[in-house]
Amino acid sequence: MKIYKKLQKSFIMRFILVIMVLMSIIMTSCSKKVETTTLGTYWAKDSAVAESLREYVGRVTNVNDKENFIPEKDRIAVFDMDGTLMCETYYTYYDTMMFVEFCLNDHPERVSNELKEVAKSIKPGYVADESLARNFAKAYKGMTVSELYDYAVEFGKKKTNSFNNMRYIDNFYLPMAELVKYLYDNKFTIYVISGTERTITRAIVANSPIKDYVTMNHVIGTDFEVKVKGHEDESSNMNFKYENGDDLVITGGFVQKNLNANKAIYIEREIGQRPVLAFGNSGSDTSMLNYTIDDRNKYDTKAYMVIADDSVREWGTQDFDEKSKDYIEKGYTPISMKNDFAEIYDKGITKATEQYSN
Repeated sequence: MKIYKKLQKSFIMRFILVIMVLMSIIMTSCSKKVETTTLGTYWAKDSAVAESLREYVGRVTNVNDKENFIPEKDRIAVFDMDGTLMCETYYTYYDTMMFVEFCLNDHPERVSNELKEVAKSIKPGYVADESLARNFAKAYKGMTVSELYDYAVEFGKKKTNSFNNMRYIDNFYLPMAELVKYLYDNKFTIYVISGTERTITRAIVANSPIKDYVTMNHVIGTDFEVKVKGHEDESSNMNFKYENGDDLVITGGFVQKNLNANKAIYIEREIGQRPVLAFGNSGSDTSMLNYTIDDRNKYDTKAYMVIADDSVREWGTQDFDEKSKDYIEKGYTPISMKNDFAEIYDKGITKATEQYSN
């Protein structure tokens, strides 16, 4: 009987010990935070910019910080694409070179001689303005939206001559992609606000390192005119209806270039509220940044500008001191590609001997 009681007591003690261990494991597991990106992989260890972002995110996501806490529904971050998320420092970047390739190499039979001459005329120092975007719209006339998307994806697989071992879709800045994930992990909603046409921007984003963090309805770009196939020449979409199996096609018409004030207007129309974080790289982004940090925004806000000042790993020629002084006066935090980015592109991607090729 005594032996039985001893065994019973031993069993109970072991059972209690097992339960305590299991409870400890469960409590430890529940108390752990979800692993998030900490801006430490591709950002310089001494980057004041990375530290300012970590400090800001820590403050506005802290529910106990009553003064600075921002609810998840209002944590909106907007990013320009070309020059901010991906390279544009060689003289033709994604959408421009895509136009050149379409007109001169891939589908010269589909475009006019006038458009071919426009493609040939693009040289270093060209301006990616509205007039050029109108020519882009003309070039893709007759393509369905799906065909334009697919062509943009295929173009991204081509290699640029400005870098060794780089396809156009490989030219995302790794630190900025890391930043997008970091914000996403901290319950920010990410929008890409680009001067590149909307469908092309969607194709780029969907095949990029940020594809898991930006949904297609959170991509806002320049708009070409689109109509139902067979009704391209009708003046109003009110004159016809979409039917099962219909295609949506590019008409060659142009709606609006998403630069300058249009960026703020698009944000207001399509998001319906002010962002709290904004990232750009040029004067055409300042309206978006100013709209974010406007005094009427009820939340703590920040705006950042990427400066292409790295001439070793990149083709950057901007003067950081000059640019940063101007940006700081406007209320933006400057980001130095040279000093803040520990890495820029995937390993194996390097500058070519020459930036331009004929």
